[in-house]
Amino acid sequence: MTLTAPGPPTSLPDGGADGTDVRHELGAFLRSRRERLTPADVGLAPGLRRRTPGLRREEVAQLAGIGVTWYTWLEQGRPINASAQVLDAVARTLRLDGAERTHLRRLAALPEPVADPVAQACAGLDPTIPAILDGLGALPAAAYNTRHDLLAWNATFAGMFPGLASAPLERRNSLWHVFVEPGCGCRFVNFDTEAPLMVATLRADYAQHVGDPAWTSFIDELSAASPVFARLWAGHDVAQPDTRHKTFHHRGVGEIHLVTTTLLVAHARDQRVIVYNPADDDSRDRIALLASRPSAVPVPAPSNGYGGGVGGVDALTPASGRPAG
Repeated sequence: MTLTAPGPPTSLPDGGADGTDVRHELGAFLRSRRERLTPADVGLAPGLRRRTPGLRREEVAQLAGIGVTWYTWLEQGRPINASAQVLDAVARTLRLDGAERTHLRRLAALPEPVADPVAQACAGLDPTIPAILDGLGALPAAAYNTRHDLLAWNATFAGMFPGLASAPLERRNSLWHVFVEPGCGCRFVNFDTEAPLMVATLRADYAQHVGDPAWTSFIDELSAASPVFARLWAGHDVAQPDTRHKTFHHRGVGEIHLVTTTLLVAHARDQRVIVYNPADDDSRDRIALLASRPSAVPVPAPSNGYGGGVGGVDALTPASGRPAG
C-alpha cells in the first residue's frame, strides 16, 4: 500500500524562523542513511549504469510503502507533516538502529515512543526465573517471551550463544539471529528443519498479538531483512512449543547436538524457559567445556527479576553472585 503525501504540518519543528534548519537536518540525515545501503542489503538487484551511491529515493519509497514525491520532499526539507507510522516505515527500510530511530523522531518533532517492549518484558520477568536458570548452570538455559526476545540466561548459555547474549537490547531476539545474523559465534546446522518450526511457533503466538504495534514492527522489519523469514511467514504455518532436536556448530568447541525442552511459566503466559540438553556424550563434554570457561558475556543480575537486563548487560553477574561465565 502506498501512503499519500500529507498536507503541511500545523506546527513546525524548532530551528530557524520557520523550522527550516531542522527540516534540512532531517533530510540530510535520511540521505546519509540511504546512501550507506546497497541494493543487495535490501534484496534488490544492483541494475546497470547505477550512479547514485546507495539506494535511490524511489527504492526507499517503494520499500517503505510511501509516495516517491513525498519521500523526495522529506529529504529536500520541505514543510510536510511526517507521521510516526510513515517514519517508522522509513526507519525499517533504512535499517536504523535504536539511537538512529530516536534521532529521527526528534528531528521530526514526534513524541518519544513508549518504553521498549523488550525492556518491559525483562522488567516483568517472573522473579523465580533467575534462580532456576542459575541452578541449571551446567546446562545452557534461558528465558524468552513469545516473540522470541531473550529476557534472561545463565553463564553456560552465554558461552554457547555469545552473539545473542551480547546483542543490543533491541536485537536480543533468537529469530533475528537465526535469520539475519546466523554466524554470530554459534551456527544453526539443521536450519532447514528447525527454522520453519520457529516461525510456525511465532505465527501461533501472533494470534494473541494481532494489531500490536511492537509485533507488527518486528515482523515487518524481520521480513525486510530476511527473504527466507518473509517466505516462511507468508506460509501461515502454525505450531506449538515442543521438544526439539537442534544441532549447532560452535566456533570454539565444534558441533553440539541438543534436545530443547520448553517450560511454560504458569502465571506468565508470555514467558518460557528453554533448557538445552546435550543429546550425546560428545555434546555433553563440549557443553561442560563451555561451562568451565569464563565467559566474555556477562549474565544479568536479578533486580525486579532480572531487571538488570533491561539496561544492558554491562558488568552484571549471575544470580548466585559468582563471576559471570
